[in-house]
Amino acid sequence: MKYLPLLFAALMRKKTRTLLTLLSVAAAFALFGMLDAVRVAFNAPQSVIGIDRLITSSRLSLIQPLPYADLARIESTPGVKAVTYASWFGGIYQDPKNFFPNFPVEPETYLDMYPELVLPQAQRQAFIKMRTGAIAGQALADLHDWKVGDKIPLRPTIYPHRDGGEVWTFDLVGIFEAAQPELRGSEKQMLFHHTYFDEGREIGQGTVGWYIVRVEDASQADQIAQAIDRQFANSAFETRTQSEREFQLSFAKQIGDIGLIVTAIMAAVFFTLVLLTGNTMAQSIRERIPELAVLKTLGFTNRAVLLLVMAEALVLLLLGGLIGLVLAALALPVIGEASSGQLDVAMRPESWLLGVGLMAAIGILVGLPPALKAMRLGIVDALAGR
Repeated sequence: MKYLPLLFAALMRKKTRTLLTLLSVAAAFALFGMLDAVRVAFNAPQSVIGIDRLITSSRLSLIQPLPYADLARIESTPGVKAVTYASWFGGIYQDPKNFFPNFPVEPETYLDMYPELVLPQAQRQAFIKMRTGAIAGQALADLHDWKVGDKIPLRPTIYPHRDGGEVWTFDLVGIFEAAQPELRGSEKQMLFHHTYFDEGREIGQGTVGWYIVRVEDASQADQIAQAIDRQFANSAFETRTQSEREFQLSFAKQIGDIGLIVTAIMAAVFFTLVLLTGNTMAQSIRERIPELAVLKTLGFTNRAVLLLVMAEALVLLLLGGLIGLVLAALALPVIGEASSGQLDVAMRPESWLLGVGLMAAIGILVGLPPALKAMRLGIVDALAGR
């Protein structure tokens, strides 16, 4: 504790330089916190919910449809309990920035497949019976101030309507909620009749985007997935069956390896940070050589001087880094609310621990060279300016 005034005085010797360095460190670790939250979200273990569901899609590409005729063959696969299907529509509501997931589905079997989407019984029946009917999640309805009975126009990006119209119009007949708070991301989607979609589109009639399969025994999911794919091997429409989570993440991973991208960005950021803070520490020590000589003259040991300089670097990194991680933790919920919510981006304990570890490692890396220089400093040479 007796060295704290000396440490504080060293940091405040050049207030502007210290402040700018702190801001740089905070910005770097704020970026780290947000990007690492994304990395952890992509690598998070699968939830128990949906563990008995598989997704069968085209082996060639996610955008390659599958024939509707495949449904019966998948249903007949041993170990399969139920099958439904969906497709990607990609419609836009009013403005491109209002994009949200919207899928044509088979209403009854899809809602049976996803009991976590809680819909009042009357609204469920209305959705099943009305060909132009659609349902939306509560979060999506709140965002756009929708209510049951509204007509929802979506402008297609892939499938124009065969009547030549520029929009598809749906009747909102229900608003569903997620069964659990951690599933609120599912409330930011809209579902409508696959039959209406198939009849109205100009291309791709008689096909679906993917099949959702419920297995009788989740422990046999891998074997059942292989059995499904074997049925379509060497056909014109080979399939790839995988867990529901793997399928969801494959959408985002089409742009590349998320973990590798995040690692590359953070490596560049921290390399720049090491250069910045290393230069700051080296310049600070050069300016204080006579002061350090005076400390040694007053009885400070070489070890005490080394630890004092090391502590300065560590405090600079830890203080700035913690500020950055706190800012990231505060920003992530806002970012999550503004996104589709399919990934739970939040600061988890592993991100905090990794962040603190990086702060300590960078602090030692940039503090050790000037600390060793200060420790080896000769009093006479230093006071003489040599």
